Amino acid sequence: MRPRLVAATIAIAAAAMMGIAFYLQYELGLEPCPLCMTQRICVSLAGAIALLAVLHDRAYRVYAVATGLACVAGGGFAIRQLYLQGLPPDQVPACGPDLTYMLEAFPMADLLQAMLAGTGNCAAVDWSLFGISIAGWVLIGVTGLAALATWQFVSAGHTLASSNAIGELER
Repeated sequence: MRPRLVAATIAIAAAAMMGIAFYLQYELGLEPCPLCMTQRICVSLAGAIALLAVLHDRAYRVYAVATGLACVAGGGFAIRQLYLQGLPPDQVPACGPDLTYMLEAFPMADLLQAMLAGTGNCAAVDWSLFGISIAGWVLIGVTGLAALATWQFVSAGHTLASSNAIGELER
C-alpha cells in the first residue's frame, strides 16, 4: 500500500475518533476530564501530522515517526487514566474543578499539571462499551493509529527502495 494512502487512512481514522469524542460530549453530555482533553490533543496531533504527510507527499518516514510519537503520548495518557480508574475509591486523587474553570482561573503550570497527571475527575467511568471505558477505547484507537504509522514508515522504505532500483535501471 502506498504511504500516502496509509497517511490518509490515519487522518480519517483520527478524525473519526475526534467525531466520536465530540458526539459523546455534545450529544450524550459527557464532559471531558483533563486527561481526556490531553488524549484528544494527541489524537488531533496525530491526524494533523498524517494530513500534512498527505498534502506534502514527501518525507513519509519523518511524518510516520511524528505520528507514532503522538500516538505513543496519547496511549500513555490513556494508560494513566485507566490506572486512575482502577484505583480503589480511597486512593483516588481529589477531584478538581472542571476544565473550563481551570482554563479561566488557574495558572498555566497548575493547568498543565492537571492535564498531564489527571485529577479525581479522571477516575470516573461515566460511559463504557463492552465493559471498556472511553480511555480504554482511546488506547485501542491510538494503538491502531500507531500500527498504521509503522506501516507507513515501512511502506515508505519499500517505495524509496523501489524508486532507487528503478533509477538504477534507467541509468
